[in-house]
Amino acid sequence: MSCKSEERERERVMSVLPDEIWSRILEMGVETKGLSYRDMCCISITCRRFHRLSNDHPLWATLLALDFPSPSLSLPSNNASNIQTTPKSLYKTRFERDRASKLLAHRRAVLIVESQISICSKYLRDLGLQLLKEKDKMKETIEELENLRKVRQASVALNVWQPEIVRGRQKQIVEQCRVPVEHRIGSLEMELKLCKNQIDMLHKSYNNQKRKLDAGKERLAALKYHPLRDHQVDRGVHDRDVKRKKSKECSNCKTAEKLPGKSRG
Repeated sequence: MSCKSEERERERVMSVLPDEIWSRILEMGVETKGLSYRDMCCISITCRRFHRLSNDHPLWATLLALDFPSPSLSLPSNNASNIQTTPKSLYKTRFERDRASKLLAHRRAVLIVESQISICSKYLRDLGLQLLKEKDKMKETIEELENLRKVRQASVALNVWQPEIVRGRQKQIVEQCRVPVEHRIGSLEMELKLCKNQIDMLHKSYNNQKRKLDAGKERLAALKYHPLRDHQVDRGVHDRDVKRKKSKECSNCKTAEKLPGKSRG
């Protein structure tokens, strides 16, 4: 059935009821919020009769009052514009401005979240560098502490009889140390404890910032989510994977056909 035939069929079905009944049906649908502006636009393209009925000023005046109750926009000041202004055209103007305002607010929200993610990422990098420095510092402290403990063991061993070779080596170790061993060991042990506490605090801060970063990325993904666009992207990736798989299977089949068959015994 052609488009013209379908339209004539719809006109025939609609002709059962007069225009007054259809107008009242549309009016009740708008007043009870059963019909939105989208529904009215869809109805207007079904047939010529509905196109005419759906453009009635009272319908769009009701939609205008329901969807935009606050007088955010005023009618144009000049008389020529006032003559041409209709509730439907005014609804369109307010709808476009409201949509532009929502798009601007959405863009502002995206920029705010992106800025928060950037700041959080920079802070994470700084925390990572601080962690590396503290770990290197702790490693150096542990090495120095182990050397000083060896010096202390050597100084204690000097008071006990030992072979001259061993005694000379231990004496050399003790003489190389220019600072009081016990005092320095105590300082290093305190410094090691501070390093461990600092590393624990940095780890906690790093994990907290990582959670904030992940939450920010989720918010950004939700703000940027578009069902149609993302569905098309996913579908395109899926189609490419299917084509690649089929191409690989065809090449494998051609290769198998070229191989010589097994000789029969």
